[in-house]
Amino acid sequence: MQLADLLREMLNEDSQDVWENERTPTPVRRFGVRLHTAGLSIGETVAILELLGVDRSHGAVWNWVHTLSEAQSDPPTFTRANSRAAHQIASDLRTTEPSRVAVDEKQIEVDGEKKWLYAAIDTNSKLLLEIDVFSRRGTDPTAAFLHRLTEKHDLADTEFLVDASGYLTALARHELSGRLDYRTRNHIEKWFQTVTMRIDRFHAYWRGSQSSVRRWLQRFRHHYNHERPNQALDGRTPAQEVQN
Repeated sequence: MQLADLLREMLNEDSQDVWENERTPTPVRRFGVRLHTAGLSIGETVAILELLGVDRSHGAVWNWVHTLSEAQSDPPTFTRANSRAAHQIASDLRTTEPSRVAVDEKQIEVDGEKKWLYAAIDTNSKLLLEIDVFSRRGTDPTAAFLHRLTEKHDLADTEFLVDASGYLTALARHELSGRLDYRTRNHIEKWFQTVTMRIDRFHAYWRGSQSSVRRWLQRFRHHYNHERPNQALDGRTPAQEVQN
């Protein structure tokens, strides 16, 4: 997409203003956030805005990213249609409990400190269900991540695909089923390659704040699920795949 087309798309977007007391028009702010999410650094985003006649500081653009990420909703929720009302909701949204979910973790660096990024992806729709960052890896952090995942989605009958036996122990704590799988999980490996490329580029701006990492990841999750066309889905987004 050409820069002019991207800017025109942002200017034509009819969206609710989630920023208060801001002197920069909402389409410009959304354009800046979109540039940053697409892979540009804060400095590069500021430079492009300057070329367009918008003079804003690094801190201002970073605040736009954080503010918008906090306003994003979670991905579509999977619920079991075990009542008439629930069945109608599931029918309207066309969401069904995923049959298989891949879970994995990846080591990242935040201002020189090792952290562990956990993610869970529905292998069919490619929907990114949950992400989180922990200071260490192991059974306890994995169990905590699975707890957050099952609080948002009903995955009682879902099969979890993992690559280490320690995951099976964490799954057993929550009475979830899973198996070791090293072949069907390639999509989550590709997702980690994509997101860690962004992290390698942006982590210097986090100043060691784990909470700010989470806020950026929330925004990236929204971009991945709702805005980024997926080749495996013939150009549809994961959210479109789930809801259509």
